[in-house]
Amino acid sequence: MKTCYFVIFFVACALLAGCQTAPKSRYTQQQDSAPRHVAKKPETLDAVPRYEAYRMFNSRPYEVLGKQYTPLTTGKGFEQVGYASWYGQKFHGHLTSNGETYNMFAMSGAHKTLPLPSYVRVTNLDNSKQAIVRVNDRGPFHDNRIIDLSYAAAVKLDYHQKGTAKVKIEVIHFDEDNNVTVGKQPTISYDEYIGITPPTEPALLSNVEQNNEVSVQDGIYIQVAALSDMARAKSISNVLSALYQVPTQLPLVDNIYKLQLGPIADDSTAEALLNQLKENGYPNAYTVKRTL
Repeated sequence: MKTCYFVIFFVACALLAGCQTAPKSRYTQQQDSAPRHVAKKPETLDAVPRYEAYRMFNSRPYEVLGKQYTPLTTGKGFEQVGYASWYGQKFHGHLTSNGETYNMFAMSGAHKTLPLPSYVRVTNLDNSKQAIVRVNDRGPFHDNRIIDLSYAAAVKLDYHQKGTAKVKIEVIHFDEDNNVTVGKQPTISYDEYIGITPPTEPALLSNVEQNNEVSVQDGIYIQVAALSDMARAKSISNVLSALYQVPTQLPLVDNIYKLQLGPIADDSTAEALLNQLKENGYPNAYTVKRTL
């Protein structure tokens, strides 16, 4: 009898376990997508290449979908032609292979074998548009694609409304002495590189650089973040200002940069923008009203 009860109990537990819901994916979306709403086409700044030591934990061989990959020990002299895809809202806010947080509005990318991080100039061969991205992730794991770019980079290259584009990628390699090698071109000094590199959207950059000098106006503002790192605050400020076509402010309070969008004309516009920010990865954003 005891054996019978044990068998019944075991079967019941097995049935209950079988009824449990399968573990959910760490992504909230099943299929990737563009952000639900953006005010205008983003005019994002290129990533700024510089020397960064490779993360050695990303240099080990690995396997995905039954295929082995061996990362390169250096990106110097690397060029490749093939198809680029892009990834967006599904992965926004999740960790990359480099241990960083993926931001679909930053100029970044994923490659199967380049050392992480690497800086890459990407040229859309259909329209000659270019973008410079920082590769900090692995992928895309499809035989017919060579690089996965962020939504912002896909917008800059003008293929965000398509799945893929044929591109050429060239690594911009900096050594510890600031010598620069772009793809298979001869190595040059940093000063020479700066001299041949066209300035990147100076109007937008100067807008952000002048944030702390702009007199504060009355109106409605949205505080997005409070950051101690000025470079990071300016970088995020550039992206958000271009994406939502709203001025940005970076007032410094107690050595903390308050990243704010505004002034915004009315409550309804501010509420709509606040909802977009919360949906696009800034859940702690809130409105601030100023009256001078």
